[in-house]
Amino acid sequence: MKFKGFIRPDGSVGIRNHVLIMANARGASNLALLIARLVHGATVYVQPQEGGRDTADRQTIARTLIGAARNPNVGGVLVVGVKENGGYPEFDAANFVDAIAASGKPVETVFLNSSGGLQHALGEGMRKARALIQKASECEREEVGLGDLSVAVKCGYSDPTSGMSGNPVVGYLFDRIVEAGGTAMFSETTEVIGAEHILAKRFTDEGQRRKFLDAVARVEAQAKATGEDIRKINPIPANIQAGLTTLEEKSLGAIVKSGSMPIQGCVAYGEKPEGRGLYFMDAWMSSSALFLGFAAAGAVLTIFQVGGGRFPEDALMPSAQSGLVAPTLFMTGNPHAYENIHEEVDFTSGTVISEKEPLASAGDRLVREVLRCASGRLVKGEIMGVKEFPEMYLQGPCL
Repeated sequence: MKFKGFIRPDGSVGIRNHVLIMANARGASNLALLIARLVHGATVYVQPQEGGRDTADRQTIARTLIGAARNPNVGGVLVVGVKENGGYPEFDAANFVDAIAASGKPVETVFLNSSGGLQHALGEGMRKARALIQKASECEREEVGLGDLSVAVKCGYSDPTSGMSGNPVVGYLFDRIVEAGGTAMFSETTEVIGAEHILAKRFTDEGQRRKFLDAVARVEAQAKATGEDIRKINPIPANIQAGLTTLEEKSLGAIVKSGSMPIQGCVAYGEKPEGRGLYFMDAWMSSSALFLGFAAAGAVLTIFQVGGGRFPEDALMPSAQSGLVAPTLFMTGNPHAYENIHEEVDFTSGTVISEKEPLASAGDRLVREVLRCASGRLVKGEIMGVKEFPEMYLQGPCL
């Protein structure tokens, strides 16, 4: 199965062609925003404040920024800053530029201290951004295979249809991508609790299996340390109103989105897998933070599989794009929800319930839909232009 994508110098394949403007410190965010506002065709990201963050969080911010810049959907990068060293060592401009340039894509820089202030830096940044955008526009799509894709999924608004039709169809897609030699990622450490023993059996490496189980135990222990029992907080009220009763029940429906292939490893938030295959990302359930982490890990397309048991009464907000450089395809396995929110959703597998369509048939339809998107067809959220400010999964205290 084929699609047309952008082959990057490092051999990775993108499905979009962004030029990303980002700062190596929060203090330069205004400069990044001004350049993006004045130059058509640029994508900008303003990171969390790194000041007062502990080392682990600073490393997470830097890893996520560099990973997003290295995403195959990015054709060029402009790094801006107040000064080259960025303050903390994690944000040294040389580290950023070297890590991004290693992917072979063009990288430019502009700094306030060496440009002579904001006005001069703005002019220099605009010139460099325009040149990067023009260079990126020369890239042409080429035919590649399904195994060149890197895709990630999150499920949300879970209801019984999530485990019956929505997530199993995603699992079918994941199996096809992994079988073809591609990469698939899933996550939500809080929402495998109660079913982690099932996933653990599928890890190919004992060290990675232990890493995964330790991550799940850590999250539950952190919740208990607050005096709360996560199994009483989750499922959330929307899940309960939709018909789910326990976290274990929710988790059993959630994990089927991973398909049936062996799991190669457990990666940290925003960490790129070392190889191809199926991977679990240790991260939070927030769609905004998770999709950004997936993009930083190299996913060129993210999927939000929504249950939507309440949507016939509670309409979905317009599809938000929070993966920064990776588009989000919205889908549902709930036929009633799709009837109400089809203008915001790209795909339905609810026909497995309403029309008794075989899972494999719905899965093949999803594969074709993903290939169309990968070849350039815009998802509905991209057309609507609703962009959610991406959060970042940070765990340490602000000191």
